[in-house]
Formats: sequence, structure tokens, C-alpha cells
Amino acid sequence: MRILLLCSSFNGLTQRSWLELRRAGHDVSVELAVSEEAMVEAAELAKPDLIICPFLKERVPDALWRTHRTVIIHPGPPGDRGPSSLDWAIVDGEPEWGVTALQAVEEMDAGPIWGYRLFPMPPEPPRKSSLYNGPVADAAVELVAEVAAKAGDASFVPVPLDYRSPEVRGRLRRAMRHADREFSWAEPSEQILRRVRAADGSPGGRTVLGELPVRVFDVYRGPDLPGTPGAVAARREGAVLVHTGDGTVWVGHLRVEREGAVKLPAAMALGELVAGLPERPGYSEITYDRSVGVGVVSFDFYNGAMSSEQCRRLASALRYAAAQDTRVLVVRGGETFSNGIHLNVIEASPQPELEAWTNINAINAVCREILDCTGQLVVTSMAGNAGAGGVMMGLGADRVIVRDSVVLNPHYRTMGLFGSEYWTYVLPRRVGAEQAWRLTQEALPIGAAQAVELGLADKAVAGSRMEFERRVLEYAERLAADPGYDRLLAARRQAREADERRKPLDAYRAEELAEMSRDMFDDRNGFRQARQAFVYKAPAQATPEHLARHREWSGASAPSIAGTSHM
Repeated sequence: MRILLLCSSFNGLTQRSWLELRRAGHDVSVELAVSEEAMVEAAELAKPDLIICPFLKERVPDALWRTHRTVIIHPGPPGDRGPSSLDWAIVDGEPEWGVTALQAVEEMDAGPIWGYRLFPMPPEPPRKSSLYNGPVADAAVELVAEVAAKAGDASFVPVPLDYRSPEVRGRLRRAMRHADREFSWAEPSEQILRRVRAADGSPGGRTVLGELPVRVFDVYRGPDLPGTPGAVAARREGAVLVHTGDGTVWVGHLRVEREGAVKLPAAMALGELVAGLPERPGYSEITYDRSVGVGVVSFDFYNGAMSSEQCRRLASALRYAAAQDTRVLVVRGGETFSNGIHLNVIEASPQPELEAWTNINAINAVCREILDCTGQLVVTSMAGNAGAGGVMMGLGADRVIVRDSVVLNPHYRTMGLFGSEYWTYVLPRRVGAEQAWRLTQEALPIGAAQAVELGLADKAVAGSRMEFERRVLEYAERLAADPGYDRLLAARRQAREADERRKPLDAYRAEELAEMSRDMFDDRNGFRQARQAFVYKAPAQATPEHLARHREWSGASAPSIAGTSHM
């Protein structure tokens, strides 16, 4: 079928939907809902058999749903209505939640139901972003495929919404207001966690800290320490420890409520207010663990952004791991594997261009530690999405293993950058020069199965994040115990030495940085504007050019994509 995806943004969920539909052989066009006129015009151009709207924030124009089958993917169980569904589910501690596919009608979220998925909510209050990118996205992508299949069945009729049905358990909920986001540090830690995580990553929990009105993000339980609620007790790796009504919480990120302020690591946002505080253990973005013959460096950076300081700490951890008497090194990312340099920290710097330059050199040092680790085999464990330099960083390993729900964006062009992280070495080494050029120039997402087919990844593994990490560790342990281990390690060393003789890594780095200097300091491709649009969440004015190019229907099926494998 011809399917038009109408979306508020081409984010991870929409990208997964786009990839899934293309895998099924559909012609898929994408249009950002920047205006009613743009949506209507997109449908006139595409002449779709079906319109799917994954979590569309805007109202579908009457002219669209009256003339085209239009299905909304709503982040709530049957009967749930309103724009703050996930927020209320977290605040209210719902034990179960879901995603519903429903047909667009005049009244929002009230159309007949095409299908739904339910899932248990975790007992620990989840971050809204984690919920959205995890079970909600998984359910939504399944529903998108189901809707497309049902649309091809002439006998299918969606079920009218009926609140008398036992399957319809949701209700209309109002939009969350500013007052609903506010909290006091005198409240119990549990309530603060729930309130903040329901607003993470936007718009954040509202409170006052150090007499500053702030938005709070990225909170974790701290130790049970006595103290005055709202007093900052300590700091650690950019986070601050704040007393609550019954203990403490670690606050990872803040945004001070003033014009031009951006979301930053909490200690950086508070500046001199916490400069003299002691460092206290108990919070760490980077850890090192050992099992049988395997060392694991785990890092979990908020939203996958890596500042200069975070890169320096990660490079140090990798150097330490490479010096240990283990046989395999696993480089394990977090909820988001990595999206490369930290655009918010760069934008907040007094000299953004200089900080961007410092940041790209710092992340290059991380990549170099992975590439230069020839005393162990290296395995990259990607349980979460990756983009730009984050993808290239992972490609320096011997084995790249991705979770089957992962989306990779191996390109820099949409941010106005040539790119670094040794991509001109690691990407062609895996996929060939022609494919490397296509991936970086087309700037389109790649699903896990397609990544395996192209050679970007070696295996795609199904399961939850915890199951995925367990299976990657088991794979690494088998690799460490493999009778052919010495041969494999010798081959890694020989390949690296041969590549170094052919062209040193320093040469790749110098060539890339020469291009990056023109992008960062001369701004030849609009890096400053793209960075600021990202940081300040500027609404899109039109569908980006690299997506608009793919609006024209080719009439050809999408290329076949290899399935996932299991370890």
C-alpha cells in the first residue's frame, strides 16, 4: 500500500514505524504536521491508501480524515483520551498501561478502535522518556504493522469506542497544567521521583533550588541522610544530592527558569552555588564490572549526549579496562547508547565553537581507546538507539551487537557537520566506501535487522534491555573461552597494524578535524542554527529536505532486510 506517516517529529518511534512499514514492502511517505495546509497538501501529493499518525500532537484536519482512512496511534489503553496520557499514568502509579490504534473522527481520541496493546508498568516510577522509548514504542510499532495488515483486509471493520465494554478501561484526562508539575523538597522522595519522572524529558518538574526557580530532570533515589529539605548535600559527576522530606535524591539535570537557559548537568546549571560541595560516592554514569574473562565498561549518559568531561571520564575507564587481565572488553551503553557530542553544554558555553571543538576532540579520544585496544577482543553492546558519533564510536569494536528494537542514524549532515570519531575509517571498513557515502549523505535511519544486513552490526538480539545485556555478556564469556581466541586476537592485531601502515589513524583524525574546523568555526553548513534549533526545541517549519526527497512514490518494494538472529 501507499502509506502516509503524519508525525509531530521524525523521532525514534516514528523512525521505527517507517522502517517496519518499509520492511513489509509498503511505499511510505513522511510528512511533519507543521500546519493543516501542509498535511492536506501531503495527502494530495501522496494519494495514500492509508494515513497513520504515530502519537500526533496536532489535530488531524477534517479534510483529511473525512476523505482518507486515518489511524491515530494513541499512548494509552482503550478509552484513554487527552494529551497527557503518559504523564498521568506515571503520576497516578497505574499498574498497567497500553497503546491504542483508533480511527480519526471529529472528536479527538474517540474514534473506533483498530487494535490495542497492554503492558505492565514497572513498580519503580519510570521516566516518561524511558516509558515512551521502551514498552510504549514497542507496542506502537506492533500496532502500526497490525493496522497496515488490517487495512489490506476488505472485511475488517474497526470496533466503535464503547465505555460499557470491559476492554475499555481508560477515560478522558485533562492536559497537565504547570501546577501539576510543581513539587516541594519537603515531600517524600517517592512523590518527588514520580512527579519529576512524569515530566522527563519535557517539561520537567517545577520547584525552587538554592533560591532559583528550576525545572528538574533525571532524578534517582539517594541515601537516607538527615538534612533540611531542599539543601544540596553533595555533588558527583555533574549530579547534585538534594535533601527531601524523608531522605535524598540525586538530581542529574536542571534548567534554570530564565530566558535563554538550557537543560544542563545539575552541577553545571547551579554553578557557584555548589562549587565548594564535597564529592560523594553513590551516583555514577560509568561503571566497570568483571565476569569470567570479561570486563564490562557500562556508561549511561542522559539522552545519549556526551560532554567533554564525560568523554574524558569514559576514555579513562576504557584505558583502565584495557589494562586488566581480561580477554574480552564489553563496551555497554545505556538507555540511549550515544548520540555523540553534548549540544546543550556546547550552546551554554561562553564560547560555543571552542567547546564544540574541545568536545569533538574528547570523544575522538574515546573512540581511539576502543580502536587501540589490541590486548583484548572488544564487543559493543547497543541496547538503545545511537546517532552520529555515537554510532561511529561503537563501530570501533570487533563485534557490534544491537538490540532488535534499536534505530541507528549513522550520519551528521542534518546537524551541518562533516563528522569525526574516525568515521572515515570505521564506517567504510564495515560497509564499504560506496555504502558509507550513501548512509552519510541520505541521512536516513537504519533498523537493527538492516544494520546486520549492511554489516553495520554483527548480530541483532531480541528481548528486554536486561535480557539483551545478559545475552551479550554470555556471548562475550563464550568468546573469551573460545579455543580459537588467540587466533582471533592475533587477527585483530594484524588487521590494525596493516591498516595503520596503509594509513595511520592520526591521518584520518587530521582530515576529519580539518573539515570539522570549517563546520564549527566558519559555520559553512549551518551548524550553529541546527544546534540552536535542537537545543531550544524550535518547531520545524517544513518537512526536512532529506525526508521530503522520499515523498515521491517509487512504486517499488523496499529492499529485503535480513531477520534478527538469536544467541
